[in-house]
Amino acid sequence: MHMPVKQSLLAKHFTEDVASELRRAKTNRGFSLDDITRSGVENPDSSIGVYAPDAESYEVFWGLFGPIIAEYHNIENVDSLAHPQDMTIKPGQFTGAELYRDRVISTRARVGRNLDGFALTPGMSLDERLEVERRVVDALSKLPDDLAGTYHSLADLDEETRNKLIEDHVLFKQGDRFLESAGVNRDWPAGRGIFLSNDKKFIVWVNEEDHLRIISLEQGGDLLSVYSRLVRAISEIEKNVPFAYTQQLGYLSSCPTNLGTAMRASFHMKLPALEKSGELDDFAKLLGLSVRGIHGEHSESVGGVYDISNKRRLGLSERDAIVGLHVGARRLATEEELRK
Repeated sequence: MHMPVKQSLLAKHFTEDVASELRRAKTNRGFSLDDITRSGVENPDSSIGVYAPDAESYEVFWGLFGPIIAEYHNIENVDSLAHPQDMTIKPGQFTGAELYRDRVISTRARVGRNLDGFALTPGMSLDERLEVERRVVDALSKLPDDLAGTYHSLADLDEETRNKLIEDHVLFKQGDRFLESAGVNRDWPAGRGIFLSNDKKFIVWVNEEDHLRIISLEQGGDLLSVYSRLVRAISEIEKNVPFAYTQQLGYLSSCPTNLGTAMRASFHMKLPALEKSGELDDFAKLLGLSVRGIHGEHSESVGGVYDISNKRRLGLSERDAIVGLHVGARRLATEEELRK
């Protein structure tokens, strides 16, 4: 096996001892070290470099996954980690939201989920992909009226519907070269689709990077509204399709960066003064937030508007993550006012 030159987390932690320990290991589905590392080997500029083709991979290949997860999520005793889970929230935990609401253009919260008992997307057969889609579509058809909507199979999209979904900014594309190498794009677009609620505030992506991306969004800065909708939707879906979860790692995902809560909550927030002063990144780091342009990772800011999100996913509860975003946004808004 030829390892990439750049110090991805795979290259950093793929030691001779790890190679010796895991070279012959396989999961019950037959996945090997080559399957885990293929994306990082084929793409030397990977930042992580590993994907899990099934849930068991995290256990069988823990000698490699463990150090990578510990470093990425900044967890010292990852072997003895017990990931906390708590989705409850009270309005009183959002005091001071008025400080940032006028600065927030839109709010979004999403989680990744995978169905228990199936391979993850890098390792799925076509039959599994189609069965996951079937089960998810059935679960979505049972949602209450305020979450109800329409499922669009990517394999059957007509041009008019495709253009409408692009216009609504909800259509996902085939994965990049990193996901391609991992096997996530296999059989594209079969088994993939998008569910869009009637009010367009709730979206589910099916068989993108994970079996499910459950998304709640709306204009403005009402984080409680967005988060409450997300939690209720997760609960309704899980009544019909159980999710892959462990006490140690929380909700399992194909990429180890999304373990734990598997949640990313974000504001599109106007912060031109902090942009001008050059202090935004420093404050974000201090507050445990991630900053990027509004068109995704590595994109530029437009008009002083930034995507501000929770950074941590593993080792803290959903409530702690969402309250952390609220507290961080409140502080950023205060600092922004001081620099006007």
